[in-house]
Amino acid sequence: MRINFVPRSKKSLVLRFAVASVFTAAMVTPAVGADSLPPAPINLIAPTAIPNVAPLPFTGVKVAKFTTSTTMPNLLVSPSTGYVGDAVVVSGTGLAANATLDLTWSTLSPTWVADIQPNTVNYMGYSFADKFSVKMTTVTTDATGAFTFKSKIPEDFGGIHDIYALQAGVAIAHGGFQMGRGFTMSPKSGPIGTPITVTYTGMGGSLYTAGAAAYWDNNFAGEMQSMWTRGTAKIVLRASGAVGNHVLEVKNALQTAYLNVIQSPIPYTNSGTGIFKVTKDNGLLPAKIIYPAIMEPTVAARTMLSTTGLDPNSKAEAKLSVSSGTINTKTTMSVTGLSTTGTHQIVWATVVGNRVNCTGVCWAYDALPVATVDVTGTSFTKELTVPDNLGGWHVLQVKKGDLIEAQIPFYLKQSIMPFLDKAGKVIGMGIAKSDLSTAPDVIARGQSGAPTNKFKSGEEFTISLKGVGWTQFDNTQAVTYDNSFVGYGCGFNSNGYVVIHLRATGAPGTHIIDLHPVMYTNQPSFANTPYGMMPVLTSDRDFPALALGYQIPSYQFSITVTK
Repeated sequence: MRINFVPRSKKSLVLRFAVASVFTAAMVTPAVGADSLPPAPINLIAPTAIPNVAPLPFTGVKVAKFTTSTTMPNLLVSPSTGYVGDAVVVSGTGLAANATLDLTWSTLSPTWVADIQPNTVNYMGYSFADKFSVKMTTVTTDATGAFTFKSKIPEDFGGIHDIYALQAGVAIAHGGFQMGRGFTMSPKSGPIGTPITVTYTGMGGSLYTAGAAAYWDNNFAGEMQSMWTRGTAKIVLRASGAVGNHVLEVKNALQTAYLNVIQSPIPYTNSGTGIFKVTKDNGLLPAKIIYPAIMEPTVAARTMLSTTGLDPNSKAEAKLSVSSGTINTKTTMSVTGLSTTGTHQIVWATVVGNRVNCTGVCWAYDALPVATVDVTGTSFTKELTVPDNLGGWHVLQVKKGDLIEAQIPFYLKQSIMPFLDKAGKVIGMGIAKSDLSTAPDVIARGQSGAPTNKFKSGEEFTISLKGVGWTQFDNTQAVTYDNSFVGYGCGFNSNGYVVIHLRATGAPGTHIIDLHPVMYTNQPSFANTPYGMMPVLTSDRDFPALALGYQIPSYQFSITVTK
């Protein structure tokens, strides 16, 4: 909140301060209640629709646990270190002649952990399960007890992989392979705003090996994970900066980079580096919102959907013609099987509150009226308009008095706020000058002023979003300016309407602003929740909320800095 004074007189100074003070108090008043059941963490299951995920390595067949010995002979693995896709040879000698052996490869399947409350979701960290083994192949030794198996290193988690030779379910020989991290980027040149795809393989499955951080000219652009993508992270950064060469680097990170891993217990978590050449500045790029693919949730629960308040005698069922969309989306509700008649109210189940000025997460249930229906039979159809409200899962409820006769979830998607002229024509998308007036109408729009994408160096501007949520997965968007993380904006207290304030900096020309989802870890805070409060660059493929049916987007904007 900024208060600019123009002290022409004591009277005007006092008046402006009073207006600002009233607004501040109104905006941060705590919600009147709190919903905080004891946390009940669950291990999430990755959606099957996550694109381009490698299967379990080799045959993919899990092997039952087997016994090992400290005195068994060694298998020769050549080379014993390398990267995904490298050729590898596993050989053994001095074993039983003409014996059939199963070769195994150790791996693991880590996952995200969440606490699913009736009207929110909390980030609870990760679960790095014990290693298990998969069958690589079956080999037969020759008359001298030797064998050779040639293959390629599969796409899998990085680090040390045990390789065993099993005979009748008992390990009789042991070897291993240490997988490092591979790095590729494409393309390697282009104008400002060029999307650069970075693929980073061999990320691990433990606390200090499961994360990575991307840097552009030593500026932190965001973090990467691969819990659900078998050690491979794919991100897209946009080229920024002056014409010439720029350094793009990915490093091992718990949040930001671990800069001396060669001296650590995990020296194989190497970085990858590429050079990108910015060739020219083609000018402004259109604002863009990028949603992850629609995925079938692996968790049955939906935020705000519960049996509380249901009419125990109702067997009515509700359907929607459209079950997700941005604010002001039109959807038609059809309800059948009603046993009540008369006036019914259709409400939008939501919450009001904030995460700032109370102990724990303070909020209260709220029901926004959407429509009324006079029911004369057992069914009705009604067109509805989705409210301008918090994003995420909500429930449309048909109520007779205080009882819910039917209900159905609706997912409200985030969006870029358009600026319209008096005729309703779009004259800007998201970006505007900052208006530092403290007039009530200006405060109500977050001090966002006239839309434009051109600013002088040092001038303040705003980015406006709608439908930002309130859970620990969709409450926050992190902001990068020319691939440098500069802060975040939250949507809970402002009912999904987020106005981010930034300053135009850098040389004259085009500058890139990107927004990415965040795993919120400030309040409430839980133990063992790494990777929090940073831009997650892999949110389209490896983000806990995907298992819950959330489609939390990333955003792309650009501005022109003028002389």
